[in-house]
Amino acid sequence: MDAKDYAMEASLYYSKSGNPKQASLVFRRFPKAAEAIRFAVEELAPKVLQGCSLEVNETHYFGREIRPLYDAGAFPLRRRAKQAS
Repeated sequence: MDAKDYAMEASLYYSKSGNPKQASLVFRRFPKAAEAIRFAVEELAPKVLQGCSLEVNETHYFGREIRPLYDAGAFPLRRRAKQAS
């Protein structure tokens, strides 16, 4: 994903149960892809994130493809501070 893509509108699809076959999908539109990515990584359970689909500028990112977008140096938003273990 290019740095400019983080500013584009994005759609996020996920199942609250973590199993898209057993529950209806949730659809959320975000004004910026960076906001959708941050929501997916910081707010959704890891199992739910695995079943996520993100659409940005007609490109789809699935499950484990989303986390690297969040970890990338080009990610423009502040990340949540890691909690001490």
